Amino acid sequence: MAGAYAEVLLALTVIFSVAFIALLYLHSTMTDTADLREQGAFEPSMQVLQSAQSAQSAQSAQRVAEMTVRFAGDSGDGMQLAGTQFATSAALAGSDVSTFTDFPAEIRAPQGTLGGVSGFQVHFGGGDIVSPGDACNVLVAMNAAALKANVGSLAEGGIIIANSAGFDEKYLRLAQYVDAEGNLVNPLEHGLLAKYQVIAVNISKHNALALREGTFATPLSAKAIEQTKNMFALGLVYWLFSQPLEPTLAWIREKFATKPDIMLANTLALQAGWNMGETAELFPSRYRVEKAAMPPGRYRTITGNAATAYGLVAAAQKARLELFLGSYPITPASDILHTLAPLKSYRVKTFQAEDEIAAITSALGASYGGALAATSTSGPGLALKTEALGLAVMAELPLVVIDVQRAGPSTGMPTKVEQADLFQAMYGRHGEAPLPVIAPATPAECFAMAFEASRLAVKYMTPVILLSDAYLANSSEAWRVPNPEELPTIEPHLTSKTFMNGFAPSFDEQHHFLPYSRDAHTLARPWAVPGTPGLEHRIGGLEKEHLTGNVSHNAQNHQAMVNLRANKIRRVALDVPLAHVEPNSPEEGEVLVVGWGSTYGAISSAVALQRSAGMKVAHLHLRYINPFQQNVGEILMRFRHILVAELNTGQLLSMLRSQYLVPATGINKVQGQPFKSTEIAAAIACATQCSSIA
Repeated sequence: MAGAYAEVLLALTVIFSVAFIALLYLHSTMTDTADLREQGAFEPSMQVLQSAQSAQSAQSAQRVAEMTVRFAGDSGDGMQLAGTQFATSAALAGSDVSTFTDFPAEIRAPQGTLGGVSGFQVHFGGGDIVSPGDACNVLVAMNAAALKANVGSLAEGGIIIANSAGFDEKYLRLAQYVDAEGNLVNPLEHGLLAKYQVIAVNISKHNALALREGTFATPLSAKAIEQTKNMFALGLVYWLFSQPLEPTLAWIREKFATKPDIMLANTLALQAGWNMGETAELFPSRYRVEKAAMPPGRYRTITGNAATAYGLVAAAQKARLELFLGSYPITPASDILHTLAPLKSYRVKTFQAEDEIAAITSALGASYGGALAATSTSGPGLALKTEALGLAVMAELPLVVIDVQRAGPSTGMPTKVEQADLFQAMYGRHGEAPLPVIAPATPAECFAMAFEASRLAVKYMTPVILLSDAYLANSSEAWRVPNPEELPTIEPHLTSKTFMNGFAPSFDEQHHFLPYSRDAHTLARPWAVPGTPGLEHRIGGLEKEHLTGNVSHNAQNHQAMVNLRANKIRRVALDVPLAHVEPNSPEEGEVLVVGWGSTYGAISSAVALQRSAGMKVAHLHLRYINPFQQNVGEILMRFRHILVAELNTGQLLSMLRSQYLVPATGINKVQGQPFKSTEIAAAIACATQCSSIA
């Protein structure tokens, strides 16, 4: 009986797939997805193929405020792609979205092992989604190792969609699923998952059958067909959450426009997964997640690295300068280079250097030549850039240095998150070499802070360090694309013989140019591009004489120049917004949680949770680390207990204690994973009872 049912199910799957393909190819002209959303075409009622039964089931779906889904499998199983497509579809359907990517630290670890598991988590819903969520409601596990590595992150009662083909003897042994006697144990069959809803589906088998049979059978090899099983799993999850297929179908058509066999295979796999959800009655319920009330505008999902790249481009455009990026590929910063490389039409030049030193010195040369220059790296690369960064401080040239932090020291865990480069950014240079340090709080905010880093670098003629991290770099969220007219104009200190942004350059009595004369407000020196007649001057790493820029070893001059450079950086605090506690936070009270960078979402969720329990707790998130905003000390003094949450052993904590003499306490984590909101909430709860929090 079971075999007959399976045959009927497979026949239905093929029939639905054939009907779908016929409709797909008849509908050859597609509208832009943004326009479709405006027209309401992305309602979760499935535009491509929908029977009366599917329409009825979509209408009866259980409505929920928010959900979290985690896709997990081997690093070659396409889980990052499946998660990215699901996040995009959820955003286009009207949900607010936050994602988290969990790459394996090993490069191509053995297939089926715990070390090779790759995950992608999507938190989506109708409220303000600020984090990827602590626990997922649905876990898609493509093999035994994926289940074992991620089941601890699944909420009790949650759904496990398991590819049973990945739970044979080989995969169980690789995942080390054994009992006390060393016998293999299949968790899908031995009651180990009793507190979850387990949906075991042989995804590999059903996907292969859907692609090999019927009018539109694919000629691809078995290996190539196996590589499309992520689309089958994605289609099944789309059905479960009443999500539209069209955004992913459009992506498939564009991605594989020149490879029709692969286009067809992925299309069939996606639809076959959706059809299985529709016909097989695998799930006790179907869900429809509420839409978010978001301000009007044009939205897209964006990662932190992409947002950083676009922020640099926007700043260069507003400054009317060419953009130059000198970079050496390094995880997790390489995508900034990849994003900028195709943008030549926007006056963007990219240079993939042979090492980190060449990357920053090429950028410094471009800055000297009058371009908005940047270099991107991670912690190990920042260490190598140190000497050239000191040269940029001495030469007083604008430069944006992007440090996408990762777990260290040394090679460390290249794909894992950490915030341990703060001290290196603050103090990791020879001599007295202060510079501005700023940090975005969310993936979308990377755009604004890259723009801000560029503005400060150009206005104050200084290198600026932008501290991102692996979590921000690879995570994504809905981003409202700004109107270019909304962005402020950036006025560079570029100097000609008679003009410098409305101010004439300074000359001595012999009409010699004074390259180290200062703007009265910013203390910035003029930006004289080499080759400009009459503006010849010395440049280099030796100490400069005030005004003339000549080499000087005079003790009093050195003291004066050190003070001038430091005072210039201090004046940045006069040019940035005042700090403020986050919305809905009390202005004073019992507990203040301070954070910076990617801890924003977890802290926000934890603070909201404790406020709902009646606790008077506030959240202060710092985007400007050096110098601190003018009123940071004033805010700190208004709270009895100060907790500083960061993914290191207490670097911002040390800075706040030193500068403001406050008895702050650290909430610290260095496990290569972001905070869970429950971890921070627990620390807040015991703040008044515990003398220290490890």
